[in-house]
Amino acid sequence: MKQKRLGVVMGISLFLLVGCMLTSLAFGAKYIEWKEVIFALFHIEDTSFASLVVRERIPRTIFCLIAGASLGVSGAIMQAITRNPIADPSILGVNTGASLFVVAGITFVQISSANQYIWLALLGAGITAIFVYGIASIGSGGTTPIKLALAGAATSAALSSLISAMTLPRTDVMNAYRFWQVGSVSGATWEGIRAVLPFIMVGIIISLLCIPALDILALGDEVATGLGVNTGIIRLIGACAGVLLCGAITALAGPIGFVGLMIPHTMRLIVGPNMRRIMPMSAIGGAILLLVADIIGRVVGSPSELEVGIITAFLGAPILIVIARKAKVRAL
Repeated sequence: MKQKRLGVVMGISLFLLVGCMLTSLAFGAKYIEWKEVIFALFHIEDTSFASLVVRERIPRTIFCLIAGASLGVSGAIMQAITRNPIADPSILGVNTGASLFVVAGITFVQISSANQYIWLALLGAGITAIFVYGIASIGSGGTTPIKLALAGAATSAALSSLISAMTLPRTDVMNAYRFWQVGSVSGATWEGIRAVLPFIMVGIIISLLCIPALDILALGDEVATGLGVNTGIIRLIGACAGVLLCGAITALAGPIGFVGLMIPHTMRLIVGPNMRRIMPMSAIGGAILLLVADIIGRVVGSPSELEVGIITAFLGAPILIVIARKAKVRAL
């Protein structure tokens, strides 16, 4: 892709991102005029009703931005290390593993703080990723896209059964879990953002450092090994970055699916296979998608709202079918 065209795509994406952020601040139970939104952002001392409402919505909008970018990058790096066009934290079972450990924490040790949620979610996501990859590597042919997808689906089903076994007999746990499980950003707070931000920053930095090796890995394991890339190590490091990003977000927002599937695949069609372009564009695209999904949920569900995980699933399911039909579940 020519640099000029890439610059145009990046410029349009950033413009859409800013527009979505402003729209997110405007829509809710009470609609705020755009001019009032702009005024509130530049006059922090103002105490009018509109300004107070806008400032209350800022944490939610910022968290949507962070969560969407993290899930987009996580999906991009997982697709790259598995060379699987349908790799995604939700499809590979990572989100379900994080959910299981969070539910176990709520059930047995009554966790309540954001840091406790994050550490348990990361542990669950990491163990599940290792387990799914190990299952998929068994047998002839090693790890293939179809084996990864099947191992992830089977693992998700098994872990979901364990979650049901823990929540159904316990009304208090069920009440704490039932809204979280569909994926929501409505409870975003500055405290939660501060808790999750260090993990996200580390995950993003590791992902960026992996870009050159991931571009070489796309040429095939034999070629990558011949060019001096340790494929096992780069896959391990990349998987750690992906798990860190999706696990931290899942801890606070619940298992939001399909963002990591849709966005990297779409960006690959727009900007080409180069990870130097896919990674930043996936971050921007993921943020836009989650903001749009959150806005749609608020508008459609008004005066209440639909959780963002419901909207992303509604948008993502048909796209998964299209990708699977087009790619025929082959490697990238």
